[in-house]
Amino acid sequence: MDFITLFAIYVVVVLTCIALVCKYSGQQQTPFSLLFNYISRIITPFTPKWLQKFSQWTLHRLFHQRNSMFIYLHLLLEAIVYAEFTYEVFGFCREMDTTLSSLSVPYILLVVKSCFFYLCIKRDPGTVTKKRVAGQLQIYPYDKRMFHPGVSCPTCELVKPARSKHCRLCNRCVQRFDHHCVWVNNCIGAQNTRYFLLYLFSVCAMAGDMALLTGDMLLHAVLRSGLLRASYIDEHGQQQQAGPLFVMQHLFLTFPRIVFMLGFLVFVFFLLAGYAMFHSYLALINQTSNEWYKSRGYVCHRCHPTTTVDHFCSPSPDQSKRHYYSRGLLRNLGEIFFPLRPVLKKDN
Repeated sequence: MDFITLFAIYVVVVLTCIALVCKYSGQQQTPFSLLFNYISRIITPFTPKWLQKFSQWTLHRLFHQRNSMFIYLHLLLEAIVYAEFTYEVFGFCREMDTTLSSLSVPYILLVVKSCFFYLCIKRDPGTVTKKRVAGQLQIYPYDKRMFHPGVSCPTCELVKPARSKHCRLCNRCVQRFDHHCVWVNNCIGAQNTRYFLLYLFSVCAMAGDMALLTGDMLLHAVLRSGLLRASYIDEHGQQQQAGPLFVMQHLFLTFPRIVFMLGFLVFVFFLLAGYAMFHSYLALINQTSNEWYKSRGYVCHRCHPTTTVDHFCSPSPDQSKRHYYSRGLLRNLGEIFFPLRPVLKKDN
């Protein structure tokens, strides 16, 4: 089995995993959970106790406690990609007379992305506090389907405003809670959703532009080498015309790091583009991902291990209730970029 076949199998497996995650996200029984449980039952009797405890501690630390590891991983991957792009692709593109303005776009996008990334990390998402809870209770009405008046958070000991949720990782209630993002080690809520959306689109633009420049460089390398008009002698001693498969194998052997970087960029682009489009859709209908899952009856079974479903959050076919907070496309977008604030009454 040649190199390109192995790489194709790798790409198919990765894309299949992404499709399955998107299809079965939010459900209790998924192919991944079933496979993981099955493998765990097989290997557990042969695994030392200390290794089991270490694995459980590591998984708990990574996914159930706040930590900055994914921020460092994000920065490391970014540094590797930009180092490869600058070290090899930039020079090849300059030899092909690519303008400096075109080559400077990825670096400009890197600065823009870094600003939004920093704001996502440092900006308060809209924490519900004793000082602010009175005003936050006035911002949104209760739909009496997913959010009900008079419900208090047992941890924060505060009345929960409509559209808020307690984050177990951050140990706080967040106004207009969307989700907790491990890549920014922060909750995404009313006050930083706009930065998160702009961060997603800037990463997509960055990956897409670098992929286009890299693909253009490889295309020019093939055209200049004359591979499309070349021929070779196969294992049977017959002369064969160089086809697309031969060209791809040649590129893998000649520019292995660049080709793998291009594959990674394309993978990141399509993955985050789909995620960004999903959050854009939620912004247009004025719904959070937390509300989207709740409206379809999906419950986190780690946070809610009971088998009974909360009748308050049961799915309803009434679309007007599902889009209860929608106020039109423009006003919905305005609410994302200019979050609602409580109206302060002046004392007479």
